[in-house]
Amino acid sequence: MTQHRAIYERAIILAPLGRDGQLALMMLNEGGFSGVAVQDLNQLCTELDQGAGLLIIAAEALRGANLEPLMHYLEQQPAWSDLPLVLLTHHGGPEQNPSSQLGALLGNVTFLERPFHPMTLISVVTTALRGRRRQYEARDRLIDLSESELRLQNTLETLEQQVEERTAQLRHNEEALRQAQKMEAVGQLTGGIAHDFNNMLTGIIGSLELLRRRLSRGRTEDLDSLIDLGVTSANRAAGLTHRLLAFSRRQSLDSKPVEMNTLVTSMGELLQRSLNESIHLDMQLDEQLWVAEADPNQLESALLNLVLNARDAMPDGGKLVVTTANRHLDARFTEAQSNLEPGDYVVLSVRDSGCGMPEHIINRAFDPFFTTKPIGQGTGLGLSMIYGFSKQSHGHVTIESEVGEGTTVSLFLPRFTGNLGQNARIDQQQAPYAREGETVLIVEDDPAVRVLVSEVLSELGYAFVEAGDASSAMPILDSDQRIDLLISDVGLPGMNGRQLAEIGRQFRPGLKVLFITGYAEHAAVRGGFLDPGMQMITKPFTFDLLTAKVREMISA
Repeated sequence: MTQHRAIYERAIILAPLGRDGQLALMMLNEGGFSGVAVQDLNQLCTELDQGAGLLIIAAEALRGANLEPLMHYLEQQPAWSDLPLVLLTHHGGPEQNPSSQLGALLGNVTFLERPFHPMTLISVVTTALRGRRRQYEARDRLIDLSESELRLQNTLETLEQQVEERTAQLRHNEEALRQAQKMEAVGQLTGGIAHDFNNMLTGIIGSLELLRRRLSRGRTEDLDSLIDLGVTSANRAAGLTHRLLAFSRRQSLDSKPVEMNTLVTSMGELLQRSLNESIHLDMQLDEQLWVAEADPNQLESALLNLVLNARDAMPDGGKLVVTTANRHLDARFTEAQSNLEPGDYVVLSVRDSGCGMPEHIINRAFDPFFTTKPIGQGTGLGLSMIYGFSKQSHGHVTIESEVGEGTTVSLFLPRFTGNLGQNARIDQQQAPYAREGETVLIVEDDPAVRVLVSEVLSELGYAFVEAGDASSAMPILDSDQRIDLLISDVGLPGMNGRQLAEIGRQFRPGLKVLFITGYAEHAAVRGGFLDPGMQMITKPFTFDLLTAKVREMISA
């Protein structure tokens, strides 16, 4: 360590004429400083590469010499270094000595006139080395800072790597949790469906089995009760299917302008009959209410479900308020919701004074088959159906509740912005029987449905032609066969019913089409699916509805 320090604090002396160099080296040694004497600039630069605390150079050694190696060394010094140089001049001072010009080029220069006293040289060298040591201290601090920065950088890189690993782990855990929640929801959904459908199928299968046994024994009395039991169970199953489609936002909606006040008022008597005598029904309807856009049948079902839920929340009686209002939703509100655009909405709210719900119940209120009612008193699909209906209608639904104070459910439906025109439905009571020669083309891939539809129309006097898919139906459409109406399932194998209707209208312009569907994603919103002269009914349907639609469309 001492030898290392001696090299970096030594003096390199260049005084080639006479004994100046030896004398200067001797003075330094006597003063306790180390040094080395060299004969020319090349040797000086070689020694510089090994280390030096200062240079002592006689001015005459620089005159006429190639200063480029020395200048290059000085210019290439690191930022912390400014090598001290003692320039030995002749009597007369730097102002009168041309060596002063060299000093200006060399940088950190101290001029020392000859002859000089040994103490003067020692003083100059001591001052120069003191400054050099401060440079070394600055270098060491820079090294420490650099090392600290490197350590900090390594620490940051390690932290970044740990953050990335932690983030990846959190994402993995989040995905695992989401998958677990999804599987729990699927399990809850399938379990609820299985439970309800098993009950309904028991009613259907049991009633049919009893009918078969009685008919095989020739007993024909009291069959109506068994038939009613089977039909009731089947209708319950159909209702459950519709609620599931509503929850999944896949039901077929017939959206149109709706005067919500008129709809609510028309349901007043039904709502009142659905409530206990101890519950007071109050309707607060905005007289300046906008026209909403929704499926009126689904809206009626949603309102009835909300009123029944409110009734069940007030077993000891209370007050139920149905209100309508206009509401503009800005971007701050809609950005926090999915499938909701800023704009004008018509709001239908049902407020009860019942028991209310805690927050953990509110958070699950829209889950399918989630219910707080006792077993057998609720399917848990009412609110989930309303949620699905609101989202599919490009609207929204909210719940506000406080334990002991009551609950308010608000259904937001978009304002109708089109031309109202003639939207009122005209009910025409017509006999369902066919007129002479009227023929229906039935395209249905399910043989049971196809046979039932054919039999019903045949009983009413309609001629019919059957096809199991679109490929079989196209030659019939392209023939001379009379066809007054095309009845087609939407979800056919291969070409679907909507595509078949398009081709059919190329063969027969103005062809009337009645679609029947159990579920068709692209037919979920009828306004974007049906052209003029097309209508749709959903499975399962009553034969009265089917025959009325057939008569209505053919007569139109």
